[in-house]
Amino acid sequence: MSVGVFYGTCSGITGNVAHKIAEAFEADEVVNMEEDFDSTDQLLAHDILFLGSSTWGQGDVQRDWVDPLLEIGDDELDFSGKTVAFFGAGDAKTHGEHFVSALGKMYDVFTERGASVVGFFPTEGYNFEASLAMKNAMFCGLPIDEVNEPEKTQARVEAWIAKVKEEIGE
Repeated sequence: MSVGVFYGTCSGITGNVAHKIAEAFEADEVVNMEEDFDSTDQLLAHDILFLGSSTWGQGDVQRDWVDPLLEIGDDELDFSGKTVAFFGAGDAKTHGEHFVSALGKMYDVFTERGASVVGFFPTEGYNFEASLAMKNAMFCGLPIDEVNEPEKTQARVEAWIAKVKEEIGE
């Protein structure tokens, strides 16, 4: 099974988590969307995709994800048979009304194209108002809040990695 980790990051938080995930899953490819992304063929080349984005503005994806997500939607690419897990950074205090909503937007695009999602994460322990990442009373991926709860990041990442490994049978 080929593993790819793709992430957009501005402050480095999502990038730091991406590299922890890449190490834990022995990723075949790690792609910083700003520096290393060339085409959606890179995404399609992997069986398991870890996709990371911080949340900006009104719950938007990190800027380097905007064009690829539009392309995926416009080209109607087929992600059937792909397993996808989302992760990303947000600020639950200052932007609690859109906390990690980018993950929810990415979830919608990839599931509409047939991807299977793993790595749903409990909302317990997070203090936020609303999130598009809420699917069936859980986050559709791993939320990181380094701004308000940096002391919880490592434990959350480890718990999520263990959960995803169990779900994919690793």
